[in-house]
Amino acid sequence: MAVIVVGGGIVGLCCAHHLAQRGRKVVVVDRGGAEAPPGASFGNAGGIAVTECVPASVPGLWRRVPGWLLDPLGPLHLRPAQLPRLAPWLAAFLRAGRPERVRAIADALSALNSQVFAELEPLLVELGLAGQLHRVGALVLYRDEAARAADALEWEMKRARGVRAEPVGRAEIAELEPAVGPAMTCGVFQPDWAHVDEPGAIVRALRARLAERGVAFETGEASAVTRAEGRATGVELAGGRRLQGEAVVIAAGAWSARLAGDPVRLESERGYNTTLPDPGVEVGRELIFGAEKFVATPLALGLRIGGGAEFAGLEAPANLRRAEALLTLATRALPGLRTDGGRAWMGHRPATPDSLPVIGSSPSTPGLFHAFGHGHLGLTQAAPTGRLIADLVTGAPPPFDPAPFSIARFGRSAR
Repeated sequence: MAVIVVGGGIVGLCCAHHLAQRGRKVVVVDRGGAEAPPGASFGNAGGIAVTECVPASVPGLWRRVPGWLLDPLGPLHLRPAQLPRLAPWLAAFLRAGRPERVRAIADALSALNSQVFAELEPLLVELGLAGQLHRVGALVLYRDEAARAADALEWEMKRARGVRAEPVGRAEIAELEPAVGPAMTCGVFQPDWAHVDEPGAIVRALRARLAERGVAFETGEASAVTRAEGRATGVELAGGRRLQGEAVVIAAGAWSARLAGDPVRLESERGYNTTLPDPGVEVGRELIFGAEKFVATPLALGLRIGGGAEFAGLEAPANLRRAEALLTLATRALPGLRTDGGRAWMGHRPATPDSLPVIGSSPSTPGLFHAFGHGHLGLTQAAPTGRLIADLVTGAPPPFDPAPFSIARFGRSAR
């Protein structure tokens, strides 16, 4: 019997890849099918963010939130109709920002991120896409010293976990990235960061490789996990068709909570971007705008300007004014930027309140495994997540402690 992986994005495909490598028969259930853009895996910014080990919720963050919400160009947007549903998630988010909890989260994220290149680089070689990866670092930019000082805790925590972070001034910025205008006066260079040419190309190539190796793909939406004697035995698809398996991996991104089988806090943190095919400026590495919370990444498709966080659920239509706001901010930092001809996009990041993905076995249902909730870091963490899931399914010793990522951390409060 097969291991059934629910989710055809980058995380689900990496789970399927590692399971197939261990000799397991695998079936991937993909709600969109091969012709549909694979969700957040298709439109993400392309960064391999191995330095991102600090959670979104940190001490003192709440002081910034009102200003972000009131600023039409700010990095956070909350649709009022979503607030009642979101309130428990927000309460958990604030609890995750306690100092002792932040340190524990940062340690766990650091452990997961330490495995990224060891798993990603061989995968890209196998796919014939080694040239997709550019390990040229990233440049975090600030308007002034006060803005950089506001992130001092984040940089301190990263350096304590071995992240290289080099302060730069205006002269170094001009040397590294001449297209950045004088509005950005200081920054931090992260040499360990990387980016890829096209996230969607990696997903397509991985899907094709898995099909060549005998992995089966079923187009449909999984509506339930089936069980017998308390154990996961497969999934039921919308329409009633059932697939039987020896184990089930839930890797359905922001749609995973209803299939998880255990209490969990998971929300869609909607992100927006615009890809500019002819941007009029040359950018050599990913640019991260520290205070404004958006990025500009040079892809094979053009310059992708993306970021922000909108909480509006899975069903509300996209508000592409959020993408336009990011372009407005980008033109202030990149004076030569041409924004005509851009392609706007919105995707659903699967966000947990503590910024930790949910990876591991179900505490209530043997044979059920979780691989979702990676937030902004799905592309970054997909390959090591796939390795960890394969270890847990096959009983192999994992390369690091998986306990911090268990769904058990949410407990009864998430029901």
